[in-house]
Amino acid sequence: MALRRLLLPLVLLFALLPPGRVARAGGDGGEPAEFEIPRDGTVVELDESNFDAAVRAVDYLFVDFYAPWCGHCKRLAPQLDEAAPVLAGLSTPIIVAKVNADKYRKLGSKYGVDGFPTLMLFDHGVPSEYTDSRKADLLIENLKKLVAPDVSVLESDSSIKSFVEAAGINFPLFIGFGVDESLIAEYGAKYKKKAWFSTAKDFSEDMMVLYDFDKFPALVSVNPKYNEQSVFYGPFEGTFLEDFIRQSLLPLTVPTNRETVKLLKDDGRKVVLTILEDELDENAPQLVKVLRSAANANHDLVFGFVGIKQWEEFTETFDVKGSQLPKIIVWDTKEEYEVVEGSERLEEGDYGSQVSRFLEGYRSGKTIKKNVGRGSPSLLGLNAIYILIFLVAILVALMYFSGQGEEKERPRRTHQD
Repeated sequence: MALRRLLLPLVLLFALLPPGRVARAGGDGGEPAEFEIPRDGTVVELDESNFDAAVRAVDYLFVDFYAPWCGHCKRLAPQLDEAAPVLAGLSTPIIVAKVNADKYRKLGSKYGVDGFPTLMLFDHGVPSEYTDSRKADLLIENLKKLVAPDVSVLESDSSIKSFVEAAGINFPLFIGFGVDESLIAEYGAKYKKKAWFSTAKDFSEDMMVLYDFDKFPALVSVNPKYNEQSVFYGPFEGTFLEDFIRQSLLPLTVPTNRETVKLLKDDGRKVVLTILEDELDENAPQLVKVLRSAANANHDLVFGFVGIKQWEEFTETFDVKGSQLPKIIVWDTKEEYEVVEGSERLEEGDYGSQVSRFLEGYRSGKTIKKNVGRGSPSLLGLNAIYILIFLVAILVALMYFSGQGEEKERPRRTHQD
């Protein structure tokens, strides 16, 4: 009877624990009794005592494994502070957390952290490393896309409008009107980091007018950032569908900059690159319009343009100093580019005829191959001399720190911005 009187209060205490908390064993007294999910959108500090409970407590946990001495980590912190409340307030909440992996090395080692900062998204407990943009706005957009379904099923005009509005403008959208979900499911998963995918089961004629298709099934590609739209009517077998999706990930003419150059390299096609003095020149829109028309008729190539004033380091790698501009070349996105004899420069006037002659010369093999000079564009236009100085500096630093006992154990590599 005495034992029953002692146990009864304990039973009542456990029964009255508030919901929304994860009870945990107190193993060796090292863990608190519970972990409460934050509701105010603050970045949660985790350690070895509460990390596993936090992973179990939420569907999506975004974790910054950082080191206090890491400069990149310090610059990342305010971006996470800005993004955290927005992510926590999504219809599919994402909780942002951080772990001092320099202090809790065992926890960092468990998830393969070998540099700082390392960002990971835990999707129902399954971790995957995040390597895309760390700027708050793009971070939010990227994570929203990662936690969304591979293919969203839209049941009405209103759901189509909501899907498009929620997707924003930073990534292309694919809407399959009357397209069976199974036909695009594979590509929805494969290209999830690059685009939004959906299939509309029910829609009105208003949607057909809005998205400019007159029969279905039809897969509509929308690139809101560049105000471009195209329609694919099939065939939906073989490589035709994926070719359309892959080519639609980029606009018809790509303004070449530090963000889009990675997309160009990932695409795999050669780039017809036009180099201007200034992208804001009064003649530039006319030339870009001609390039867009050429791109529409030459889907095996990507058409891009770049201004020296916009990205001088990059354009220098194509030997433009002293050249008359605009200059047009074909770049393999690696270490080589080709010029067409007699058609390297575009004269002011009939750009259409000149671009056509350039493409005819390229197709017939009337080209001269050249090596990308003074550092590859794959390294974002850094001059070779800067790379050499950087490598020498690393070597000197390694020689210095190799003699420091305590510093030798500290991970010194940081993930670049």
